[in-house]
Amino acid sequence: MKNRTIYTLLFLACVIGFWLFENFYTPATYSNTEKSSDEVISDAFLPSSTTGDIVRHQHYMLSYNEPYEQAEWVLYELKKSHLTYEDRKRPYFIEDPKVKTKSADWRNYRGSGYDRGHLCPAGDRRFSEYAYNETFYTSNISPQDRDFNAGVWNRLEQQVRHWCKTYGDLVVVTGGILEDGLEEIGDEDVDVPRTFYKIVFRKDSEAALAFLIPGEESQQPLHHFLVPIDTIEKQTGINFFEKQSIAWQEEIESKVNASGWKF
Repeated sequence: MKNRTIYTLLFLACVIGFWLFENFYTPATYSNTEKSSDEVISDAFLPSSTTGDIVRHQHYMLSYNEPYEQAEWVLYELKKSHLTYEDRKRPYFIEDPKVKTKSADWRNYRGSGYDRGHLCPAGDRRFSEYAYNETFYTSNISPQDRDFNAGVWNRLEQQVRHWCKTYGDLVVVTGGILEDGLEEIGDEDVDVPRTFYKIVFRKDSEAALAFLIPGEESQQPLHHFLVPIDTIEKQTGINFFEKQSIAWQEEIESKVNASGWKF
């Protein structure tokens, strides 16, 4: 009888400990132990921000939108030297220490039925442990349908890596369309975008493609989702290449030109 009581108490202690870990434990901020640093990106490609809350990490940048509890855009550069298949241990998702208003807690996603979808893909940042870990700040994730995240969205991420291998350095800006009337999840009311976008800019030729994809799995070829950059700007209120000349923007952003891009 005494042993049964001890085992019962130990079991209850384990259950309580697991519950406390799941609900209250948050790992410390990721530390950069690397000796060398990598330039994030030139400000020449910095989009406008509707919130003014721009966060600069070492390997990507973002504009955080507090009412929607996620980034309205994430911007990063993908270089050929970044394309490695290094096996990295997935860290915890943790709050972004650089977001002034506090980024959403990862627990908002638990039980929601939605993936914690990366905006800057972890697969694009395998070249260093710190770069990889940085992508697990919750400011870099958005609720995504599981089949979408593992399906058409993943296919697009792989295509971007293929383009980088083929054409050289790229600038990528991506996010969800944040608008009124979205479904919300968690205690912090994290909004679930119905549509996601990705803009890919080639530095070798100053060519750009923009994708606008509904947040559900699709077997359509990727070029089916091409739109002018102007279309995404109208839906987001973001000027993606505001530092470029008006003439340049009118030429590049007003139409779809997929010539020179191999799908």
